[in-house]
Amino acid sequence: MARLLLVEDETALRRSMTKGLEEEGHEVLTAVSGDEAVLISTREPLDCIILDLLLPDGDGITALKQMRAAGLTRPVLIVTARDSIEDRITGLDSGADDYLIKPFAFAELLARLRALLRRNFAPGETVLRYDNLELDLLARTVRRGGEEIVLTRRQFELLEYLMQHLNQIVSRDLIARDVWKASTATWTNVIDVQVNQLRKRLERDSWKTILHTVRGSGYKLGDPP
Repeated sequence: MARLLLVEDETALRRSMTKGLEEEGHEVLTAVSGDEAVLISTREPLDCIILDLLLPDGDGITALKQMRAAGLTRPVLIVTARDSIEDRITGLDSGADDYLIKPFAFAELLARLRALLRRNFAPGETVLRYDNLELDLLARTVRRGGEEIVLTRRQFELLEYLMQHLNQIVSRDLIARDVWKASTATWTNVIDVQVNQLRKRLERDSWKTILHTVRGSGYKLGDPP
């Protein structure tokens, strides 16, 4: 299951695409404008974005550029009626990973989405990296600046989750659901303690801060919010 953002202002199409994607087991967030899409992409951990270009508040290309400038690294699939070669080149050069022309067969959308998600979570990719931090999924080890960082099992799982959502703000609700497999109400204080302990283990005076608290929103591993 992937967590998707569908950016589409046409109500009937948005509803039918959401229904179809959810039936495939995906979790779907929706936006009807570029501004809303940019806001969601900076606040929610996502695995892929499906983006229309003809939006009420302007060209989706602008929103795409803003999302990439804000640090979005997840794949973006443009789905649009714009079918000229120039439009496709512009979309891909602006940061899109694939380009699908409307009208389309839903099966093709699913196939392209699967390809992007496979690329995003390559089975052979067993080491996650950011800056001088390295997490080995097979060896279950963490190193930063060449120094081995000893973590508890839960801290390792938490760091893995944050690295899989690099440069995205993840809320306590999401951490509780995806790492603790429980409700936030039960685990809020525990999550805060574990994040603070993880931060202490990852920091040295000579290293930059990479685990940030975003007041009122949650936590972010990566560049400063």
